[in-house]
Amino acid sequence: MQQSELKYFKEILEGRKIQIMKNISGVNRELDELNSLELNDEGDHAAANNNSMIESAIISQQTKELQEIHVALAKIANRDYGVCEMCEDLIGFQRLKVKPHAIYCIDCREIVEKSNR
Repeated sequence: MQQSELKYFKEILEGRKIQIMKNISGVNRELDELNSLELNDEGDHAAANNNSMIESAIISQQTKELQEIHVALAKIANRDYGVCEMCEDLIGFQRLKVKPHAIYCIDCREIVEKSNR
């Protein structure tokens, strides 16, 4: 991959990393606020628990994506970014534009998804 392409993807990944960290911080603040509320009835408790579960799922998904971004940034630093971890072919530029932290090419991703079902 060319240096200009690596720079392009690094900027995208760094921007997404910052956004995710802001998202996680905001959700954590919301969870803290929910926990500090004095809830008066079962309906309030149910609504708070539902919100808490949703926000915990958001944090989990965002944390997973953040870890994938850290891996991609390390690959950029090592100059092995954009190589499929399964077949070792190059991951297509268009795929990386859609998911810059992708670790598999399209074909291998489909194989992994089918084997996880």
